[in-house]
Amino acid sequence: MSLQQFNDAPLDEATATVRACLDIPRWVEAVVSGRPYRSADDAVAVAQTAADPFTTDEVDQALSHHPRIGERAEGQSREASLSRSEQAGLGLDDSVQERLAEANRAYEERFDRVFLIRAAGRTAEEILAECRRRLDNEPEQEAREVADQLRQIAVLRLQGALS
Repeated sequence: MSLQQFNDAPLDEATATVRACLDIPRWVEAVVSGRPYRSADDAVAVAQTAADPFTTDEVDQALSHHPRIGERAEGQSREASLSRSEQAGLGLDDSVQERLAEANRAYEERFDRVFLIRAAGRTAEEILAECRRRLDNEPEQEAREVADQLRQIAVLRLQGALS
């Protein structure tokens, strides 16, 4: 969808486009209600600060849609398709896949949530190292990192949606 199409779209269509990037209603509403945007950069600027900070409940709800890193997202939804695309370049061989699965399990045991990281532009080894590093975080620090990663992913998805 072009920026002009987004600006001119009916509310429900614009909302669906933004919700596929991040399903946090306050964030979606802020991005959609900012229309019309002069440029995609203006929309991204709103997305980078909208609904800041995310609440714990908002993050938990949004994470319920995210697959584990290194696992193929199931389903036909736009979000599942975006997740598959974002993880496509990881180059997962069996060894890395196994180590990522182990790191995911350790992370989930420690923080009781799925490990979330912006995969676009990162290798599987970089993601694995980051997961291991974040296992040392305190829960409050990790909650901030997860919210930041969630926002980074949403902003990248919005940029792609408006191009």
